[in-house]
Amino acid sequence: MSDAAHGVHGKPPTREEKWDRFRQSPFLPATVLVLIISAAACLFAGSYTYSMANPTPHSIPTAVVGQYEAARGRAFIEGMERALNASMKLRAYGTVTEARSAVEEQEIFAILDVRENGRLVRFDVSGASGASVAEVLAEAAVAVGRQTGVAVTLKDINPLQKGDPRGLAIFYISLAAVIIGFVGSIQLSVHARELNPLERIAFTVTYALIGGFGIAAVVDWGLGALDLPFVESWMILALTMLTSGMVFTMFNTLMGRWAMLPTWGLMVLLGNPSSGGAVSWALLPSLLGEVGRWLPPGASVNAQHTAVYFPDHQHAFPFLVLAGWLLVSLAVFLNWSHRHPGGRVRNPAHAGP
Repeated sequence: MSDAAHGVHGKPPTREEKWDRFRQSPFLPATVLVLIISAAACLFAGSYTYSMANPTPHSIPTAVVGQYEAARGRAFIEGMERALNASMKLRAYGTVTEARSAVEEQEIFAILDVRENGRLVRFDVSGASGASVAEVLAEAAVAVGRQTGVAVTLKDINPLQKGDPRGLAIFYISLAAVIIGFVGSIQLSVHARELNPLERIAFTVTYALIGGFGIAAVVDWGLGALDLPFVESWMILALTMLTSGMVFTMFNTLMGRWAMLPTWGLMVLLGNPSSGGAVSWALLPSLLGEVGRWLPPGASVNAQHTAVYFPDHQHAFPFLVLAGWLLVSLAVFLNWSHRHPGGRVRNPAHAGP
């Protein structure tokens, strides 16, 4: 056997020599990966279960109009607040039209229109604003109406599309764009390692545009699950894929082979459960609901949701969030591209063949 097997001059290897040999072998990173993957499985299950398994109202902005100050009206409203643990945030509006406008701006989730001195309540929910929120509000309203002797009529003034009765399709297409976005960047790093910085960016843009088009085409034209505003939805998906891909590239520049850790943590463990796609922000734990808006998955869901269901009231905020993450990622990658584990080594101009 070699000296390496027995240590120096045939002596048994010391503990330090064994550790040094293990550290330089492929077994160390493999062992670290086993531990990381095991921990990631636990965190993944815990993150999604904590966020989605038992959605609870935390802050549901609700409009009140009409005779809500009448005795029965106050009794009904107080009953709703008790049923929802005071999570309704009531906002008074002069007319139903003003309240409807607030729904379109996504400022409120429902309208409590109290009539006939509180004997009748017309409760308008907006399924498109959040299917889970509309369901919670409707169930509470019916139960409180029975308890208080108030007649309640329910109406969904902005229902979800027929092909997406639970309102999950937008979450799924945004999830696809996020995950395929950074997986594409990982594959470029593995199989096209020699790409120079501008070439890497160009190929990331290319697969984002083609991938975004493919997602929108399959969901709309192929499956008919959603009637998308096609060009806008395509661009949102492409921007999401590009941002996700460049976020991984940024972390790959900063952390090398361990870039998957912060990317997975930011995009999947934290970003997707807090995006408001599967469970509305009003039903998420309050901190997650606030943080989710500032992360790429939440911004993508927000922009796509507004494009599909509130097309005349699109907001700049989600696009600014995506653009901000993209610009920061590009800046880090381009300024420290020499640290990125890729690119071609160019021979100096004066070097010989």
